[in-house]
Amino acid sequence: MTFVSDITLRNFRSYTEACLNGLASSFVVLTGANGAGKTNILEAVSLLSPGKGMRSADSQDFQNRSFSDPFWSVFSVTQTQYGSIRIGTGRDSQKERRSVHIQGEIVKSQTMLSDYLTCLWLTPQMDRLFIDAASSRRKFFDRMVFHFDPGHAGRMTRYENAMAQRSRLLKEGQNSPAWLDALELQMAQSGVAVAAARVMFTERLQAVCRTRENAAFPVAQLALSGQLEHLIHEGRSALALEDEFKAHLQSSRSEDAVYGGAARGPHKSDFLVTYAAKNMPASQCSTGEQKALLIGLVLAHADLIRMERGAPPILLLDEIAAHLDEVRREDLYKLLGQIGGQVWMSGTDLYLFEKVRGEASFFEVKNGQILSLNHA
Repeated sequence: MTFVSDITLRNFRSYTEACLNGLASSFVVLTGANGAGKTNILEAVSLLSPGKGMRSADSQDFQNRSFSDPFWSVFSVTQTQYGSIRIGTGRDSQKERRSVHIQGEIVKSQTMLSDYLTCLWLTPQMDRLFIDAASSRRKFFDRMVFHFDPGHAGRMTRYENAMAQRSRLLKEGQNSPAWLDALELQMAQSGVAVAAARVMFTERLQAVCRTRENAAFPVAQLALSGQLEHLIHEGRSALALEDEFKAHLQSSRSEDAVYGGAARGPHKSDFLVTYAAKNMPASQCSTGEQKALLIGLVLAHADLIRMERGAPPILLLDEIAAHLDEVRREDLYKLLGQIGGQVWMSGTDLYLFEKVRGEASFFEVKNGQILSLNHA
């Protein structure tokens, strides 16, 4: 089992320094008024995994702007299958990005963090997922795929970079057939690989969803709306699809020169969720049903990671209990206990977390200070 036992923040967001030590391997609960800094702590934990954290922020955004010291850091002691591992991250003094240290050594790539832990999160801003634009759902879904398959982010980056270069050439009217051919080949290869990873992940996640039927968090029916994804799901070979996609890109150069980007491709796909029992698209469900479906998806994803890797992820659930009734809260805590990983939860009211009091580390966040409530 993997869990954070100690974490220290320096010059991070609203904190000059904050330490949480001796953390439970099950639940860590942060309570306090709105704006007290609870989410900042969850965000710091999220940076122990690859990426830009739970708020998708740039390195300079983490800096505490009340002080002249421009360098922030997050340091943790994490218990893993390899023993106690020291993981740290902070602002690089020479480049505008964050650096990562594992056991005191700077690592070349953030993806190495995936060898030790995975963080999944759910924030109030994600409650609009099913009614927001397709790009929001695509980003949410691709992040789920990445946590399951770390190579997915690199394939997506290669595809987007090639598409951006192709778009620039077409808009500038540069007659560079060889260069365009090379970029379109890269788009075809990376794009089909992205679509294939999405299809494989959807099938595995769907299988887990079907085993997690629960009255509080209904089963979701999952689907992808992209053309490449559809053809892969139908059994078309990757090589044939690469050739077809490349040919389409070549034939659409004049159109793409006008509108930019590409008219087709995995950057246009959508992640579709349906309330299975009602056969109702999530976008048409009530606010409460959408929240329940979203929580169910995150729990299914956590369960999939647990089954595939032998260890559950760390879950970061910001204001998770605020809009759940007592029955759903109790069911949620039971399901989280069954998954078995460390769960960080935040909320304004202590009573919302009474059901986990005997097995959790409790902290009150107030005026930039963190007070342990376990012995209060």
